Amino acid sequence: MCERHRLSAVVRAMFTAAPETAPEASAPAALTASTAALARRRRRLWELEEKHHCPLVGCCLSLAELKKLARQGGFRGERLDAYRLHVEAVSLAGTHNAVAQRMQAMLERKYAAWVKRFAALTTDAQVRESWREHFDRGDVAGAMWAALTHPAASEQTRNCIYADVHMLSHQLVAGQMEAMRRLAHLEQEHAQLAARLAEQSRRHAESMAEARARQQALEEDNRQLRAELHDTESVKERLQRYETGQVIVDMGRRLLMLEAANAELRQKAGRAESLEQELKSLKAELLRLRQERDAAVSERDALERIYLSDGASLEACTGDCAQCSNTLSVRCVLCVGGRTALLAHYRKLAERLGIRLIHHDGGREDALSRLPELLNVSDAVICPTDSISHAAYGQLKRHCKANRKPCVLARTSGIAGFAAALSQLAGGQGDARTQFLQLDSQP
Repeated sequence: MCERHRLSAVVRAMFTAAPETAPEASAPAALTASTAALARRRRRLWELEEKHHCPLVGCCLSLAELKKLARQGGFRGERLDAYRLHVEAVSLAGTHNAVAQRMQAMLERKYAAWVKRFAALTTDAQVRESWREHFDRGDVAGAMWAALTHPAASEQTRNCIYADVHMLSHQLVAGQMEAMRRLAHLEQEHAQLAARLAEQSRRHAESMAEARARQQALEEDNRQLRAELHDTESVKERLQRYETGQVIVDMGRRLLMLEAANAELRQKAGRAESLEQELKSLKAELLRLRQERDAAVSERDALERIYLSDGASLEACTGDCAQCSNTLSVRCVLCVGGRTALLAHYRKLAERLGIRLIHHDGGREDALSRLPELLNVSDAVICPTDSISHAAYGQLKRHCKANRKPCVLARTSGIAGFAAALSQLAGGQGDARTQFLQLDSQP
């Protein structure tokens, strides 16, 4: 099969689900000897339907494992990129060959625990129910391999597994696109506020310049009045004007003009003060929006780093994993609070970094008496501050300070906020000393 035909077959397998048929209609009247033997044992990789090879290779084998298989031989191209390596592996998995046998052995070793767990199941309904439980927890790869190859799994069950994994990939991409859309909206709002602030500053500067010019004119008038007072001739002339009453009229007019000017100056001074207050408010709002933008960018970058970590980190890795600087020092992280509906996604993000995630809902349904036990067995703590009770937060704060345990306070309980918290742990920002200061600043 040529390269273009293999690519077309893989694309059709990814986006075209096989039509579901009733077990009674699909089962032949009498099983052949090979079909009966297949029903009594687990399916091999090359015995699965063609459309299942793409999600199996993509979810169950990492890029490093595919490169290892390629180095052992059997792949047609050399120095394949990640996509072409994936396509080549999917194509080879469809037939019984040496590469497919090595992939079969690798999957069996890697997911032996899941295979053993599913081996206790005897009916198709049990396999489907167990798959659903693992999927809801975010435990997809091992459960998918064990369920698809289980001898009791029907074609309908295998199609359901394919559909679940297919839709999960769409949901993850949609979540990332929503985060990018919100970031674009915040940047646009920031630009509008910056333009508004610049316009207010310009108006304020014009008002201040006008007020200063008016003040200088009044000071000049004042100096001229002083000069007139010291001028003898001016005094005599004014005396005559007093006698005629004209000076009183002139002074009344000047007084009215000065009062009007003074009132106008006071009004402009009040307006200037109001503009200064508004300017301070706009600066505070701008600072808040910048912080929110920076937090959104940080969460987006953290989410991208985690989802791209398999490709990026493994491309550059040439040494022992135990000596790698990117490896987290923690192996068990406790999440206190957060949204229960997103717990499966929390776990999937943690697993991509080699972390086992345990959870306590912060006192909504789980008893607070379980919290000390979970804190004792965890290496670090992540706490979304927008979804936790005061009692649970107080207990968490006291424990982390007393035991100097790293604690990251997530800004939100969303997937992006949780990814940012994981990245802080990965970057060493979950240090106990700095987190104690954050805990002390919280109410």
